Amino acid sequence: MELKQAQREQVKLRIGLSGASGFGKTYSALLLAYGITGDYSKIAIIDTENQSASLYAHLGNYNTISLEAPYAPEKYIEAIEVCEKAGMEVIIIDSITHEWNGKGGCLEIHEQLGGRFQDWAKISPRHQAFIDKILQSKCHVLTTVRRKVDYSMDTDGSGKTKVIKHGTKEITREGFEYELTVNFELINDNHLVSASKDRTGLFMNKPEFIINAATGRKLMQWCNNGKDLEQARNEINSCETIEGLKHIYAKYPNYQTLIKADVMDRKALIEAVDYNIVPNSEIIEHNKSNDNGTITSTE
Repeated sequence: MELKQAQREQVKLRIGLSGASGFGKTYSALLLAYGITGDYSKIAIIDTENQSASLYAHLGNYNTISLEAPYAPEKYIEAIEVCEKAGMEVIIIDSITHEWNGKGGCLEIHEQLGGRFQDWAKISPRHQAFIDKILQSKCHVLTTVRRKVDYSMDTDGSGKTKVIKHGTKEITREGFEYELTVNFELINDNHLVSASKDRTGLFMNKPEFIINAATGRKLMQWCNNGKDLEQARNEINSCETIEGLKHIYAKYPNYQTLIKADVMDRKALIEAVDYNIVPNSEIIEHNKSNDNGTITSTE
């Protein structure tokens, strides 16, 4: 047991895309995956949708594994392990709905056992093993889920029974969304999405948009934010020329607001040395004292 400092760059993304048939789940997932890795050959699709993943082969040389019924949780787990051993960086599971509601999936297994409440004691651990495999994978994992209209039968004040529509509901076991980094819901056949769950803060309560490769790059930038910012400040702290500072500032356009003060402090220190206001030995001691990579002005 070892206590370590949390580092966001170690995080692997768990992204969900849900929507009705024809809304663009597979296509959006591929673009998102490409933005994450930048290399189609490092993307694998576990395809349960009658090889529909191959329809987008024109995008690049990604890999596919075709799963057929029965869609037992163990079959999905085996497919994920194949992708991991092949060195894939992003795994798309298209879709996880079959593991729950497909032929040979958890609901059908439950029915075959008798459909009793106590039969879930045999099925829930198998389903949880599948969820755990997604969450513990060393790859980024994107999952697609079908959605259906959710109805209920309610009685009004006059005693009449009415069918009430409650929007749409994901066809998988309830609660899966809470395990995800971000959950995107495709809301129409124009491929517009909104975020129903977002731990990054990048998409929640923002206008609807269309997923593309830039979305994946934005997520990776979020993952690497802490690492890249620390690296930028370390480079600034060891820089000894004004031109070098200009290069570092231009090198990190996404963090210029955060490093501007560091650059200005370092610039002032370098100029002070150049004009013999402070000796060069003082800038060396200043470097040693800034173990955390931040720059403070020197009197």
